[in-house]
Amino acid sequence: MELESFGAYLKARRDRVTPADAGLPTYGTARRVPGLRREELAQLAGVSAGYYTRLEQGQAGTASAQVLDALARVLQLDPAETAHLHNLARQPATSRPVRPRPEKPHPRVLALLASLGESMPAVVLGRRGDVLAWNRTGHALFAEHLDFDAPHDLVRRPSVPRMFFLDPLTRDLHRNWPELARIHVAYLRLTAGRYPTDARLAELIGELAMRSRDFAKLWAKGDVADCTVGTMNLQHPTVGGVNVDYQVWLQPDSPDHRLEVYTPNDTPSADALRLLTRWTAESATRPVRIW
Repeated sequence: MELESFGAYLKARRDRVTPADAGLPTYGTARRVPGLRREELAQLAGVSAGYYTRLEQGQAGTASAQVLDALARVLQLDPAETAHLHNLARQPATSRPVRPRPEKPHPRVLALLASLGESMPAVVLGRRGDVLAWNRTGHALFAEHLDFDAPHDLVRRPSVPRMFFLDPLTRDLHRNWPELARIHVAYLRLTAGRYPTDARLAELIGELAMRSRDFAKLWAKGDVADCTVGTMNLQHPTVGGVNVDYQVWLQPDSPDHRLEVYTPNDTPSADALRLLTRWTAESATRPVRIW
């Protein structure tokens, strides 16, 4: 799947900003565009209409950081959307996709995960949302129907985006699935802007767009967002309702990798997690019966 271009992103964002949003009078006249005209955006950003037109046509190589920030201001982009604009502008005009090597979690990330113990669910995610590691409570909370050792197998390594949009059990687990789905797609778009030549990432997005109507609709919206904190409302098949807050710990040694930690946000959820931790520990020490 061909990922988003700088010009396409500019046009999509321009269509979202009305003259009223930008403080421009309309005098009640009919308009042929849903948002700002090119010349209006150019004037507000302090560049010529011809120069802006060339930018929207994909000639972003001459755009300075100051020009990009001016465009972001007029387009009313938030920090994540502004970062995405800069990422797209830095993409080379012609670039071949590359297939990165399989990701491995840094030993220091694994040491940090181990130091959390089992009372706090945690998952290590790679660039494309692959599960690189998890503790037993994290596994039991989000994917108890999968093998705990699956992240170590490159063939079976779980993919959170695939699970979220293609696995009915994962969808049923999340009571606030629509909200989280929007965040997942918006973050995946931000990642695509950071790594425009990642062939595996492009294949993942293409697969999801083909196999999930929900993903395709959300991707078409063009939303961009970072994903660092939030809330998950779960209906767990073993311990029932669990509401957790998640926060992401970024890793300086491996900036592509994210350690997500989950904490209960109410007393019943804390009790449910303690029960899950105890059940997980008992399952891990229970002898395997051979028939």
